[in-house]
Amino acid sequence: MIRIGSGAGFSGDRLEAAVLLAEKGNLDYLILECLAERTIALAQKRKLSNPKLGYDPLLEKRMELLLPVISKNKVRIISNMGAANPVAAAEKVVEMAESLGISLKVAAVIGDDVLEHIRMDERSLEGDLPLSSYGQLISANAYFGAEAILPALESGADIIITGRVADPSLFVAPMVHHFGWSLDDVDRIAQGTVVGHLLECGGQVCGGYFADPGKKDVPDFAYLGFPFADVHSDGSAVISKIEGTGGLISLATVKEQLLYEVLNPNEYITPDVVADFTTVGLKENAPNSIAVFDCKGKSKPSAFKVSVGYLAGFMGEGEISYAGSNALGRAMLAGDVLHERLKGEFKDLRIDYIGSTSVHRTNFGVSEEPYEIRLRVAGKADSAEKAAKIGEEVEALYTNGPAGGGGVRKYTNEIVGIVSTLIPRSKIGSAIILRESVQDEKKII
Repeated sequence: MIRIGSGAGFSGDRLEAAVLLAEKGNLDYLILECLAERTIALAQKRKLSNPKLGYDPLLEKRMELLLPVISKNKVRIISNMGAANPVAAAEKVVEMAESLGISLKVAAVIGDDVLEHIRMDERSLEGDLPLSSYGQLISANAYFGAEAILPALESGADIIITGRVADPSLFVAPMVHHFGWSLDDVDRIAQGTVVGHLLECGGQVCGGYFADPGKKDVPDFAYLGFPFADVHSDGSAVISKIEGTGGLISLATVKEQLLYEVLNPNEYITPDVVADFTTVGLKENAPNSIAVFDCKGKSKPSAFKVSVGYLAGFMGEGEISYAGSNALGRAMLAGDVLHERLKGEFKDLRIDYIGSTSVHRTNFGVSEEPYEIRLRVAGKADSAEKAAKIGEEVEALYTNGPAGGGGVRKYTNEIVGIVSTLIPRSKIGSAIILRESVQDEKKII
């Protein structure tokens, strides 16, 4: 059996939950899943401006807290915090370890950056359009699977830092390494995949996104624990959390996470396997302890999915608040003024009444007048100068009315768009680069 903990579900996740797992979880592995499609495209932009950057912005904060603990407790870390620059991330970790007097080996998994292999006549999965129609591409990262991580595990690295690896694959890799599974054993790989999928969002399976007060109550919510799995050689596992931490692991929380981001539960496609989540068995063993078993699988796809980032222009935004009697009416008058002054100039101009119709675009017939409304206007433009006009028009409402507007904020941001395509496995490959603290040994495998 091995014990794998989930210490992060996204780039900005809480820091202390991972430290607690490393300190008290009796883990073999701690997985930090910190990468999303837009995250890596933004990381590529940072790398273009500075070749020493491009890794996760919280890498140093996380490692400052974790390095002493994992060194003491012999916990191995696997993380995609490398984002667009796994090698620079590995070197930064080694630098930090040396400053702390800690000896360790760090492996960077590379090869997922496939921009040079992308043809502009390739079609996007979302719109079946040629990639050339999206403008300037800034990134293209293939979703590697567990296979790319195995050489790093075999190297004995204490910390493995990847770029774009499919989220469940971060968890599948240590299972394959520890138990010696064949990558063609589709049922074991599928079972490992469902365990990874349940763990990949950190606190979510412990009641984080599940909580809804009065309907789905979660105890001690401010101190939400993060999950770990005790995995057996057949891939079956028990999902639990550290005793005394807040949150809830139940059949309901696990079922919600099982279906999270799943378009087709019969065919959950990863680089490792096509898993059938409809076969999964779940059983409550004890409070905060759920057994997961019997996931079946089919052979992995012949191509890697690629996340492609492109420059999509600029977003201009402006916000202003109205409160008190007839707040919604005044906000709507302001929205009419802005629509009239900005119409025809911006792509996808959107006017939202936050507190009334901003999320669902309707109030579903609810008649109560809100006491306060935040008006938000946003639109796309080809230049930052043009996008800035939206915020300027909102700011002008201060004295041009309607009455009682305040708290104006305005923003102009460059937009990174994301589409997907496929690339044959035969066209690309992964490798690892090792860095070691204390020693000056550097080698490429």
